[in-house]
Amino acid sequence: MARDRDDIDYAGPVRRILIAVLVLVLGATFLLWRIDSPRVERFRAAFIDRFVPTFDWAMVPVTKVMNMAEGFQSYTRIYEQNQELRRELQQMKAWKEAAVQLEQQNAKLLAQNSVRLDPKLTSVSGVVLADSGSPFRQSVLLNVGGRDGIVDGWATMDGLGLVGRISGVGRSTSRVVLLTDTSSRVPVTIQPSGQRAILAGDNSSLPLLDFLESPEQLRPGDRVISSGDGGLFPAGLLVGQVAQGSDRRLRVRLAADYQRLDFLRVLRSHPAEQLRDAGPLIPPPPEPAPEAATPTRGGSDD
Repeated sequence: MARDRDDIDYAGPVRRILIAVLVLVLGATFLLWRIDSPRVERFRAAFIDRFVPTFDWAMVPVTKVMNMAEGFQSYTRIYEQNQELRRELQQMKAWKEAAVQLEQQNAKLLAQNSVRLDPKLTSVSGVVLADSGSPFRQSVLLNVGGRDGIVDGWATMDGLGLVGRISGVGRSTSRVVLLTDTSSRVPVTIQPSGQRAILAGDNSSLPLLDFLESPEQLRPGDRVISSGDGGLFPAGLLVGQVAQGSDRRLRVRLAADYQRLDFLRVLRSHPAEQLRDAGPLIPPPPEPAPEAATPTRGGSDD
């Protein structure tokens, strides 16, 4: 019997009693707070004034939690703004790159327009479509061809100097063999000495100067222009400057920017007029003067 008494569970009845008391207290509080009476209103005000200020310590955790929640929300907003700014920065970088490319293209086109050429020469501008440069061939492809009046052999320039010549013309495209190609041979003149030479490409960035009469008269930095010999290129086109290579041979540092061949100008060359007759430039040889008749004296015999 003693064991049965010790095994009696008192927790269940006590829990039910406490729950009932709590429900009654909450119900009474609810009813008290809902009663619309001046006396009850004064009681509520007195109760709040008496007990609520003493519960500031209990509101500290709640305040901390609320501050943490607001801080997390603020951090979330800042993170979203940061991501948005990153996306805008990427877009700005893309626009900047596009603006830089447009600026470079504009500068090259302006440079091409400011090149001083013979007024008799006209040109057609084209865009470089592809670069087929290789260890064995140096050439580029233009988007102008036979429909634009391009003729095989015409000279091409960028905004700075001579680039090469047309070698192969299609209907809408044409191929340009660069001065650096091994098949390129261009007659040039070196200023101020006035010497004539042949610019020979060797697939390097500094073509050779061959067939020089007096190499000792040349100095690095001398101006190299096309001579126009043979009618291959118009005379006076800027080619580059004399330079000395690592092999101690005289070469030419080209004026054209071969690293950025975006636009090229094709020069319309017209064959030189040939003199078919002497014309008024060469006077005819003088005619021999007629021999003067010598009078003879004749006498009459008387």
